[in-house]
Amino acid sequence: MKRRAFLEGMTGATILGQAKTRLRRSEAAAAAQGAETPENQYNGVRDFFYRPDNAWLGDVIPFCKDGVFRLFYLHDWRDKTKHGEGTDWYQVSTQNFVRFTEHGEMLARGTTEEQDLSVATGSVIEANGRYHIFYTGFNSVLQKQGKPDQGVMHAVSDDLLKWRKIPEDTFFAPTAIYERDDWRDPFVFWNAENREYWMLVAARLKSGPSRRRGCTALCVSKDLTKWEVREPFWAPSLYYTHECPDLFKMGEWWYLVFSEFSESFLTRYRMSKNLKGPWVAPENDTFDGRAYYAAKTASDGRRRFIFGWNPTRADNKDSQNWQWGGNMVVHEVVQGTDGTLSVRVPESVDRGFSNAIAFKFNPGIGSCEIGQNAVKILAPYSFACAAAGTMPDRCKITATVEFTGNTHGCGIMLRVSNDVEKAYYVRLDPTRNRLVFDSWPRAGDVPFMVELERPIALTPGRPVELKVIVDGTIAEVYTAGKIAMSTRMYDLNQGAWGLFVSEGSANFRDIGFYGYSERS
Repeated sequence: MKRRAFLEGMTGATILGQAKTRLRRSEAAAAAQGAETPENQYNGVRDFFYRPDNAWLGDVIPFCKDGVFRLFYLHDWRDKTKHGEGTDWYQVSTQNFVRFTEHGEMLARGTTEEQDLSVATGSVIEANGRYHIFYTGFNSVLQKQGKPDQGVMHAVSDDLLKWRKIPEDTFFAPTAIYERDDWRDPFVFWNAENREYWMLVAARLKSGPSRRRGCTALCVSKDLTKWEVREPFWAPSLYYTHECPDLFKMGEWWYLVFSEFSESFLTRYRMSKNLKGPWVAPENDTFDGRAYYAAKTASDGRRRFIFGWNPTRADNKDSQNWQWGGNMVVHEVVQGTDGTLSVRVPESVDRGFSNAIAFKFNPGIGSCEIGQNAVKILAPYSFACAAAGTMPDRCKITATVEFTGNTHGCGIMLRVSNDVEKAYYVRLDPTRNRLVFDSWPRAGDVPFMVELERPIALTPGRPVELKVIVDGTIAEVYTAGKIAMSTRMYDLNQGAWGLFVSEGSANFRDIGFYGYSERS
C-alpha cells in the first residue's frame, strides 16, 4: 500500500522521491451482523455510491456467492487521533449495487509487534470446503527494526463472516529477486490446467531502472499453505508498481488487471489467449480516468463488474490534490468482438434513477431552437447554451448528441449559475477525440481540468449518448455505452443544468432528467 503517499498530493515529478507509505489505522469496532446501511453525509442523505458511515472506503475485494456480491473493503476512518492509523477489512453485501447490507469488521488490525498492524489488500477464494482470504500485512514499525514491512498473510472462514488468521502461513518477498518492502495485494486462483493454485503479487524487481521495476510476481501452491515463488508472471519494465492484480478469463481471452502510479494513476488491463502471454495492450487499456483506482473485478456467472473507488479531494476543493479512498463505484465490464474491454453503467444503478422530473429549457446565450425533449444549438463562431431547471443533489441526466463538422465542443452543463459565469462541463471534444470534464472558471493556466479526460472516437453526424449520474460531490459520466469517467464537484454545489455548444452546431435529443427511485 505504498501508493497512499503517491495518491495524496503527489505529482508525477515527485513520485519517486516520496514513496513512503502512510496507512491510517482503523479502530477494531464490531458492527451488528446484517445491519442496514446508516444514512451518510451529504445534506443529511446517505451517499448513493457506498461508503461507510463517518469513514471512507479504500480498495474493494469483491467475491460473489450464490448471486450475492460480498464486497470486502479497506475501512479508513481518517481520524488518527480517535482511531489511530491503518485499515481493517470490513464487508458489505449487495445484489444490485444500490442497496447494501453491512456486516462489520472482518479482519482487525494487529498490534505493533504483529505483521498486520494494518490489514491491506488481497483476495477471497473458496477452496477445500472453506473460504480463504490472502491479504497484505503491513507494519512500518517492523521495517524500522530491519524486518519486512509487507508480507502475504492467510485467514480462513466457514461462513464468510467469522475469520481466523493463520499467522504461521505468512511469507515474504525473496530478496534475491525482489525488493523486500514491496510484496502485497495477493490475488489467488485455481489454475485448472496445471492443477495448482496460483498467486499473483504486486512486487518490484531488485534490479533495473527504478521507475520500471514494477512486476507481477507468481507464487504456486498445492495446499494454500506453502507457497513456492517462481519467475515473475509479468515484468514489462513499464511501471513503478503493478498494484491490486486481478485475473479472469472471458471467452477465449485472459485479462490481467492492475493499477499503476508511474506516469498516471489508472487501473489498466492487458489481454492474452494464454496465461504465458504475450500480454497485449489494447488501444485503450483503461476502464476509467484519474478519479478511479485500485479496481478489481468479480462475476455472478453471467456478467462481470469492476469495483473501484472515486477519491475525495483535499480540503473539499476542486483545485486540491486527490486523496486515498472515497466512495465505491461499480461499472459493468463488456467484451467487444475483438476481445477488448469497455465499461457501462450497471443496469440496476441506471434503473436506480428512474423517477422522471419535469423540466423546461430556456435560451441562455446564442441561437437555440427548443423542442419537445430536443434542443438544437447553433454557434458556428461562438458559444451558445440552453439552461433547464435547478439540479437536485442527486439526479441523472441523459441526452443523445449529434454534432456537425468543425464543432469544437458540445455537451452537458452542470450546476450552472444564472449568469452562466460558473458551471461544470461534460464536454465532447471532436478536435481531439476525447471526453473532458471541465469547469469555468478553473484554477491555473490550463485548457481543462487536468487528468479528467477519456479517449473516444467522435465523428460528425454520428450520434453519441451521454449519461451523467450526480450524487452530491460525485459525478459519474458514461458515454456511447462504453466509456466511463469519474470525478468530484466541490466548488459549485448548486445551480441549473443545461446543454451547450462551443464553435459548432449540435442537435440534442432523447433528453431525460431523473431522480433517485427508492423502488429500484
